[in-house]
Amino acid sequence: MNKRNLLKTLAAAALVSAGLGAGMAQSLAQEVTLRLHQFLPPQANVPANILTPWAEKIEKDSDGRIKVDIFSAMSLGGTPPQLIDQARDGVVDIVWTLPGYSPGRFPRAEVFELPFMMTDAEAGSRAYWELFESDMKDNDFKDLKILGTWMHGPGVFHVQGEGVSKLEDMQGKKLRGPTRVINGLLSQMGATPVGMPVPAIPEALSKGVIDGTVIPWEVTPALKIPELVNTHTELSGDKALYTAVFVLAMNKAKYDSLPDDLKKVIDDNSGLEYSAFAGRTMQDFDAPGRKKAEATDNQIIVLDEAEVARWKEAAKPVVANWIAEMDAKGIDGSDLYERAQALMEKHSK
Repeated sequence: MNKRNLLKTLAAAALVSAGLGAGMAQSLAQEVTLRLHQFLPPQANVPANILTPWAEKIEKDSDGRIKVDIFSAMSLGGTPPQLIDQARDGVVDIVWTLPGYSPGRFPRAEVFELPFMMTDAEAGSRAYWELFESDMKDNDFKDLKILGTWMHGPGVFHVQGEGVSKLEDMQGKKLRGPTRVINGLLSQMGATPVGMPVPAIPEALSKGVIDGTVIPWEVTPALKIPELVNTHTELSGDKALYTAVFVLAMNKAKYDSLPDDLKKVIDDNSGLEYSAFAGRTMQDFDAPGRKKAEATDNQIIVLDEAEVARWKEAAKPVVANWIAEMDAKGIDGSDLYERAQALMEKHSK
């Protein structure tokens, strides 16, 4: 090989090598593993049927370049109320949690937890996402990348001992509540609210720390609630006594560090439709949860319309107090409440 051809060969090899190196570097730079931390055991409805399918879809749509590892039951440490800060501070990449585990910190999200607001979890989750986009994205949640907003189905009372068959039965009962707003409702109804995250409920019931809890049917099998109480109380009618709201939240810097095509994968699997799917799935699993209680000797009480009307009247001060609290924070509480109701009605049609 003459000198000229040798130089051409070496130059070509260098270009190929440089191209391969750049390609490999780009490939490596675009592969990412995201750690998702949440508080329920892995077999519970939300991790099994909402978070895991989402993680699998993200991996599929990214051609395996994004992997989502789910860590359940607080296995990475901390407590459920600390999850939101774990996402904000980059301790983990994504969390599923309740904004209400941080009392007063996400005030606008509380509007959907007010009594007799929720009609249906899917419709409510759509309404929640729309109000998040317009009112919460750049306020309450400005330090996070929110991927989904949803709520569970109608809240139910699960009580050991004398159950709740009328409003007066609430008097003096120590009942676990999930959030500030719902605890305020329990107090207004005459109960003694005890705030605690979901994972603490079984031990609190077994030790008699609480007489009962309010949670939807869907999570009761994972917590073995029918084995720990003997009565369950539902309210009839088209509006639930309460619901609790959730967020799927991502560390903002982690999201921003992704290349545009991987950001698109995240975005395409997040937002309004994913929120609606999550809310619908939570409520769909109420039925099998209820069936497990029906298979026991437990009593299931359903309050009739006349009794529910008494509860609605008794709950009115909860809404009035919340609106006053929002006004004191510089948030137009009445306007937020009315728009949340309108969005709920819009998506319930």
